[in-house]
Amino acid sequence: MVPEVQVTTDSMRYNTSRSALWALPLLLASCAGTRTLADPTLLIQTEGGRELGVSTEYGVVFLGRTASAGDVDMTVWFGDGPSIEKSAIEPLGGDLFTAETEIRLPSVPLSFDDPTPGDILTIIGREGGTVWSEDILVLEDPQIFGLLLAVPEKMRGRSDQVGAGIYSIPDGDLSKMRLVGIASGVITLSTEEGDREYLAAYGPQQLWRLVTHRRDHNRRKPWIYREDIL
Repeated sequence: MVPEVQVTTDSMRYNTSRSALWALPLLLASCAGTRTLADPTLLIQTEGGRELGVSTEYGVVFLGRTASAGDVDMTVWFGDGPSIEKSAIEPLGGDLFTAETEIRLPSVPLSFDDPTPGDILTIIGREGGTVWSEDILVLEDPQIFGLLLAVPEKMRGRSDQVGAGIYSIPDGDLSKMRLVGIASGVITLSTEEGDREYLAAYGPQQLWRLVTHRRDHNRRKPWIYREDIL
């Protein structure tokens, strides 16, 4: 029997794990009152709706599930509150998209090391101004190619959480925090033995497109410093 893969749209139940929630208050508090905030999770608003994105050292990356072209408003959270930055969607290829900003955003480095089954990663999403996180286990399935993880409850039936970042935080050291993937949604693999559920993600093999797109990295035009973000 050929396995059937489908995207689920189950209603979700609110749940938080022991996870990396301890890290986020430290992450935010350490930068309060400054514009250098290591909170790279962005709220992406397009004509089609809302999704999440991540600001990296090579620019913003998101999945374009709500729009693949046109204008975009990106809500960025700095130490003293949110700022809405307007831009235009640019395709990266491979179902990934970016948008350039005139100001420097909080960002996170990328990792191009493929996670292995059994690794523990951390997913970080956002509901309005509230950040949530959960530790998740890297899984594998011989019938599915790509980055697969255990399903966090916050991702069930939540299209607005598509694009949540998946991070490696070795030993809980935030200075070593690296983006390793972008959550694309919950999938169900139906077989004769029953259904298996995974969180699918675009991993390091896809994120390299952002690097090649930013060939002007370190040679781009100077950042603009505005009074509203000082």
